[in-house]
Amino acid sequence: MILFTDPYAVRVNGFPCKDAKDVVAGDFFFSGLHMAGNTTNKQGSNVTTVNVAQIPGLNTMGVSLVRIDYAPNGLNPPHTHPRATEILTVLEGSLYVGFVISNHENKLFTKVLNKGDVFVFPQGLVHFQFNNGTNNAVALAALSSQNPGVITVGNAVFGSKPSISDDILAKAFQVDKNIIDRIQAQF
Repeated sequence: MILFTDPYAVRVNGFPCKDAKDVVAGDFFFSGLHMAGNTTNKQGSNVTTVNVAQIPGLNTMGVSLVRIDYAPNGLNPPHTHPRATEILTVLEGSLYVGFVISNHENKLFTKVLNKGDVFVFPQGLVHFQFNNGTNNAVALAALSSQNPGVITVGNAVFGSKPSISDDILAKAFQVDKNIIDRIQAQF
């Protein structure tokens, strides 16, 4: 957290810098990662974020954290963090994880992780996690940005407002427009 004498003079990363005399311990604190997230949704997963929005003191620190809860067969769907590398540790359960290198090969790197295992997702690459076990799974991930951002591929492509034209998506995915309509209806 960069501190300045005039709190209205400087914003860094879109967040105001506080006057040093106004900084309190709460600016560096978050409570709640001990609580399981609600996984009763279409994906069967829940991400609890701890970034600059929750801890103002993270501004300019270059780090953030997430807790991810997965029901059996729960998925943290393909997504990317445009401003961060992610390092994920499995705390409970088992996860099938992977990322795709965005080059002419589109090579997929995958691994099955168990409790205590760690996997790295390089910045900007599309990646996912899937609970391939029969019990709930929990992971903790650190990210190399105080505000890593997240772009979920399906939401971005099929849930944009306004919608991307059926003609464009049908041609891009080489499927009939009716299939695109059915997918878009899910978002």
